[in-house]
Amino acid sequence: MSDVAPRVFVVDDQTLVRQGIRSLLELAGIDVIGEASDGREALRECKVLEPDVVLLDLRMPTYDGIWFLRHQAGYGVGSPALVLTTFDDDELVLQALRAGAQGYMLKDVTVDQLSRAVHSLASGGTLISPSITDRLVRAIRSAPPPAGASGDVVEELTEREVEVLRLVAAGYSNRQIAELVYLAEGTVKNHLSSILTKLGARDRTNAVLRAIREGML
Repeated sequence: MSDVAPRVFVVDDQTLVRQGIRSLLELAGIDVIGEASDGREALRECKVLEPDVVLLDLRMPTYDGIWFLRHQAGYGVGSPALVLTTFDDDELVLQALRAGAQGYMLKDVTVDQLSRAVHSLASGGTLISPSITDRLVRAIRSAPPPAGASGDVVEELTEREVEVLRLVAAGYSNRQIAELVYLAEGTVKNHLSSILTKLGARDRTNAVLRAIREGML
């Protein structure tokens, strides 16, 4: 875990929840640089503040978490988003991941789990598999592909590529993966590039979703 405290922006329509998350993160040594009560306000603030990670609620009036994710690029906001959800709607979580969320966690996580997730995303990782239940995996596999996606059959991954992708799904950064599988970081990047090409995926999270749907993970 990096010695540099990640800069986090919290988005939730409930003031008490935002204050609680802020207090917990600050106790864990994480710098909370701002808060917002809806997606549009969050995008305006994040464009200026450029946080390392956005902690994002999905259910908010009018401009919700999905709206935030779908409009990030248009606002020039590139901060990775970690969704905090009550997990009462599988399809909503899937929409968030497809829209660009780099991970999600339940709102009943421990401070240590949340802190580790924030550090993981801040260092370029994703966080999907550690919190995915059989229920969500089944939802991903049975869900139709996103609108506009091609129906092409994906190319089979090599054993090494599957190994790398599993570590990506578990939230490890390229550097951490390189250390775990005894490869140069540049080689890991090459494997990831090949994985994205074979799966027709636009990013790491999309690659994990596609691989789960195709039964590769």
